[in-house]
Order: sequence, then structure tokens, then C-alpha cells
Amino acid sequence: MSHPDPNDASAPRGVVTRLLDGVERIGNKLPDPAMLFLILMLVTWVVSAVMSGWTFSEIDPRTGDPVTVTNLLSGDSLTAFLASLVQTFVNFAPLGVVLVAMLGLGVAEHTGFINALLRAILSVTPKMLLTPALIGVGILSHIAVDAGYVLVIPLGAVIFYAAGRHPLAGIAAAFAGVSGGFSATFFVPSSLDPMLAGLTQEAARILDPGMEINPLNNYFFTTSSTFLVILVGWFLTDRVIEPRLKSTPVDGDTSEMPTMERLEPAERRGLTWSVVAMAVAIGLFILTLLPEGTPWAADPATLAPGTHPLLAFSAPLMQSIVALIFIFFLIPGVVYGYVAGTAKSHRDIIEGMSKSMSGMGYYIVMAFFAAQFIYAFNQSNLGVLFAIKGANALQAMGLHMSLMLVGLVLLSGAVNLLVGSASAKWALIGAIMVPMMMQLGISPDLTQAAYRVGDSSTNIITPLLPYFPLIVVFCQKYVKGSGVGTLLALMLPFAVSLLVIWTLFLIGFWALGIPLGVGSSYEYLAP
Repeated sequence: MSHPDPNDASAPRGVVTRLLDGVERIGNKLPDPAMLFLILMLVTWVVSAVMSGWTFSEIDPRTGDPVTVTNLLSGDSLTAFLASLVQTFVNFAPLGVVLVAMLGLGVAEHTGFINALLRAILSVTPKMLLTPALIGVGILSHIAVDAGYVLVIPLGAVIFYAAGRHPLAGIAAAFAGVSGGFSATFFVPSSLDPMLAGLTQEAARILDPGMEINPLNNYFFTTSSTFLVILVGWFLTDRVIEPRLKSTPVDGDTSEMPTMERLEPAERRGLTWSVVAMAVAIGLFILTLLPEGTPWAADPATLAPGTHPLLAFSAPLMQSIVALIFIFFLIPGVVYGYVAGTAKSHRDIIEGMSKSMSGMGYYIVMAFFAAQFIYAFNQSNLGVLFAIKGANALQAMGLHMSLMLVGLVLLSGAVNLLVGSASAKWALIGAIMVPMMMQLGISPDLTQAAYRVGDSSTNIITPLLPYFPLIVVFCQKYVKGSGVGTLLALMLPFAVSLLVIWTLFLIGFWALGIPLGVGSSYEYLAP
């Protein structure tokens, strides 16, 4: 099997390639990501202190009061920061998700289960279909909330490397599916659908108190968008990203990466029994989901109409996704180890867990500083202020309706660089944009769809995404010199292309009158 040749300088050096090389060079000249988050936190402190004395006319839609910037350098703010420093780090959402999931994955990797499984899959999967399959799996992973970040993205690198392709291209393709395609749905609605629809309904009722928004109001559009994201990601990965990476050497520790050699008899036995064990575990788990009133479901009385009790964000099933990942990789990892002879005792299982944790040391350091910065930025109210100012500026332009949609997409994408949470952003700008667009005759359903395009497209280029530092760590596993600039250069073509093409796709839906979703409309007629 041949892996990417680190000395191959034959990759095309066109305008796009040179531009991305420049982005990577400049980005990697920035301080270490951990230090960068510290610097950004200090800048936020200073800016908040300067702007805290200013008066703003913008109204916070969540409170109905004028926006105020909190001085983070005041005595009260500094003592509150120190008092909550440990809890801010411990409660940093991606931290526990990543570490718990990696415990199970570490066992599966250490015993050789993942190695053998990928070799078996690659032996029957056409190499040319790896990219679209990986992006599709990334989009499908949204059902499991944030599981794609800790499961699909690292496996994308492993799969590409095992197939003789550059592992960073696998990371880029998987990241594009998991995060760039965040608003696409592979037939199965995600927990984001009812969450956004609920916020849209509240914003629409500012003008129309009787407005009802179906949680699946964007379902047809987001499902169709899956194929758009796959096609765009497939083309960019194979024709732009991977050719550029030909001159980037893979100099990380790849000694335990899968190869394409045939499975040995012991490996086949181990793989067979481990897959059987996983299938039995999943089957038994599914049986627990079937009874009416299953404890995995949320209380239907607390849910919006049309929301499935098992798929609601508050459902125990959705809250247990990471624990289930841990279990469903631990079981086949242990079975494979004992059957194939790669694990002799429980000590080998613990060693696999310990090894996976030792590799996460750098991520834990970055997560500490990232958590403190995001806490400070949220406390300052700067993100809220910038979001509302942007929405008001867009309203003041008085553009044609189609241009207003484009403006909303761009505004959402820009605000996404400052406010990470999709629901938090929509709570801020939706309360302004939904009523404003209704006054122009544009339905809340269409406004929400435009927001989702902008929000999803720039997920992959914002360091404020909580999982962004983790993706940098994944890159460093294969290319030691990787940094923020490396990841930005990888993902910038996806972000720009999705912003443009996805926006045109939405306008095409509108022009052709294709329904956006269940019970949706394009126009709003005042009662």
C-alpha cells in the first residue's frame, strides 16, 4: 500500500492553493492555540472595561432592556471569574464528552478492533466513494448530538490513511459533514429542529400572537441539503484539499494506524465475535426503546407539538449518547482483544484507556483556556451587542427581499464567529429578524432556513466552536506542525463554497416554490 509521498511537489500551485498556503502560514504564526485563547480573554477584558461606560440603544430581545456591556475588570467580575474558574473548566461541555467517549474508543483501538474493522470495510468499499460516504456519516451523526466530533472526525483520518490517502483530507471531509453540514438532516430530524422552531415561534408571536410553527418546518430543505453538502464536500476534498496536501508530509506517530494487509485468522475470529457482541448489545438496547413509556423518552407533556419523545434534546436517550458510545465501543473492543489474543487480562483493557487519556493532555490544556475565554466573552455581552447591531444594520438597508435573505445568511455566518451556540444566536437575532421579515411578507419558515444556512456554513472556521481545539489536536497527530492556520486553510474552501452554493440552493427552493418543510410557507400574510 502507498501512503502520501511527503516529497511529492507535483501538486498544482494555482491561485486557490497559494491563497490557502498563505492562510496557513499566517494562521500558524499566531501563538499556540492555548495561549491564543488566553490573549483573546485578556483582550475581551480590556474591551469590556472600555465599552462598559458607553450607552447603547439596542434592545436585548431576551430581557427587553437596552444592551449593556459588563466590565470584566471590575472587582465583582474578577472575583466572580476566580470563584467560578474551576467550575467553568469542569462544566466545559466538550471536555467530558471527549474524555468519556475516548475511553471506549481507546480500548477498541488498543486491542485492534478498529484496525481490523476498518481493514474489513476498506476491502469492500470503492476508494472513490470514501469521501462522500464519510461526509454522509458525518451528517448522520447529528442524530447523536455532538458524537460526530469525537467519533467520526478521528475515524475519518484513520480511514483515509488506511486507504493510502492523506489523513488531514479525511479530517477535513468529516469536519465538513459533522459541522459544516450541521443544518442538513439525513432523513431523521435532529434535536436542533424543534429547538429552533420553538424560538422562531416565540419571535413570530411578537407580531402574530396566534402563530404556530411546525418543528419540521425546514425538513424538506434540510434533507435535500444533505445531498448538496455531500456533493460540495466531495468535490472540494478530492479536487482542492487533497491535491494541496500532497506536499505536506505525514510526520506524526502512525505506527498503530491500520494497513491494507489481509486479516489473519485470529483477527477474523476476533472481528466476527466482536461484531456479534456489538450487534447483540445494540439489539438489546433497541428492545428497551420499544415499550410505551420507555424511561429513555422525555415526558410528552413537556414537549412542543410534533416532537418525538425519544429525539427531544431533554430525553434521557439524547443525554446518554456519549455514555452509549463508550459502552458500544468498549464491548467489541474487549471481546476482540480476548478472542484475537491482543488482550490477555483486564490490565490490557485499562492500559488502552490510559493510553487514550495520555494522548489528550494537550487538548485538556487547550480546553481549560478555551473555556475561560468563552465564559468571559459571554459574560461581557459583547457578542450580544455585535449580533443586535448587525441585525439592525441589515434592517436599515431596506434591500430587496432576495437580497435580504442573502444578508441574513451572511449576518448569521458572521455572528457565528462570535457566538458559538446555534440556539443562543437565534434567540438573539431571531427576535429581531423574524418580525422584521414578516413585515416584508417573508414567512418565519424561510427566515429560519436562511439563518440555518449561514450558521452551519461558518461553523468550521470559527475558533469559538468548542470542539475546534480538539480538531487541531487530531491534525497534530498526523502532521506535527499543524496549528489553527492549518485547520483554517483546510476548511476555508468548504465555508466559502457552502455559503455561496447553499444560499443559491435556498433561493432556488424559493423560486421554484418547493415546500421548505411540513406546514411551512414562503410568504406571510398578516391576519
